[in-house]
Amino acid sequence: MTDAVENRVLEHLKRVQASQDRIERKLDEVVGRIGQLEVSVAGLRGDMAHSEEGIAAVSVRIDRLGERIDRIDRRLEISA
Repeated sequence: MTDAVENRVLEHLKRVQASQDRIERKLDEVVGRIGQLEVSVAGLRGDMAHSEEGIAAVSVRIDRLGERIDRIDRRLEISA
């Protein structure tokens, strides 16, 4: 009878170990996927910063054009 109990305990432990192995493999997969997401988010942040830089440059150019138009209006004595 003791052998039967030991066999049952061993079978149960084997199932627990197999389940734990599956969980560890899944956890490794999840950690890898999170790492990929972090890389993607960092790339998006870089893209956004680059876009904002472009928008700022365009804004500066528009401001300069506005100043030039104002000077032209004053020289030609054009009033809006």
